[in-house]
Amino acid sequence: MLKIGYHASHEQFKPSTLLEYIQLAQQAGFTAGSSSDHFHPWSNRQGESGFAWSWLGAALQATPLSFGVVNAPGQRYHPAIIAQAAATLAEMFPERFWVAMGTGQALNEAITGDKWPAKADRNARLKECVDIIRALWDGETVTHKGLVTVEEATIYTRPAIKPLLFGAAVTSKTAEWVGSWADGLLTISQPLDQLREVVEAFRRGGGAGKPMHLKVQLSYADTLENARAGAYDQWRGNIFPNGMLTDLRRPEQFDMAGELVNLAEVDKMVNVSADTSQHMAWLQGYIDLGFEQLFLHNVNLEHERFINDFGHYVLPDLLRPSYASL
Repeated sequence: MLKIGYHASHEQFKPSTLLEYIQLAQQAGFTAGSSSDHFHPWSNRQGESGFAWSWLGAALQATPLSFGVVNAPGQRYHPAIIAQAAATLAEMFPERFWVAMGTGQALNEAITGDKWPAKADRNARLKECVDIIRALWDGETVTHKGLVTVEEATIYTRPAIKPLLFGAAVTSKTAEWVGSWADGLLTISQPLDQLREVVEAFRRGGGAGKPMHLKVQLSYADTLENARAGAYDQWRGNIFPNGMLTDLRRPEQFDMAGELVNLAEVDKMVNVSADTSQHMAWLQGYIDLGFEQLFLHNVNLEHERFINDFGHYVLPDLLRPSYASL
């Protein structure tokens, strides 16, 4: 069943504000939620970065929605701790929580002072972490010596139904690898031809028949000019190739890179429009690719208008079975 979710961007809003927004989103007709998991914001202009795991417990209690979060175990987070945190949420809120695992960005993970590994090593470390987390959810006592170390760890409080463990991927190469071990795919919106390549690679790698979720980056406001200005202000440092974004370490570096970006470049990576029918057409294109959950991230700061207008003009049609199946 198709779900349209609200994405909670901890880099842009205080956790208390995001809790108000997710409740407003649920009342407006959004049917799911997702959360970022950052230590630093992408930009100093964003200026926030609450702790996602504390917020998730509050959000799950405050709404009946299902939620997911993207996490990068192995450096900032020990995999046994993430296994315990996810198990606790899944036990408290059965079948309402899922987690996507990725290799992360230096912006968040390098705060430990440990070496920031090359991509191949980060992939290997992630797979170790995924195997450790699954073993702990199965009730095993885990000792592991590798790129991460675990010593006789056992999780005693486990959910009756384990949460789905998605793989986070931006490129087709990573998506194909993720297809071999993940319960599903989480990726981000990008030009449709590139996104189609990601989907095909995931299915080719072993993901055929598995669920796919998409974080949609959009900018909606009362006018096109305001939508563009908001996207440029908040998100221009995030449009570079993934290999570059994963290696920058400080918000200031993203801000400096963003100074080289013009509005036209932002338009390529963010769906910018003040027309809800245009946004609905874009979203239908993603549904046609096979995504069963879309998480809408309005990258500007005008969220009350976005939530209310999409709840009134977009969600009723998209969530109507006959429309989504066209």
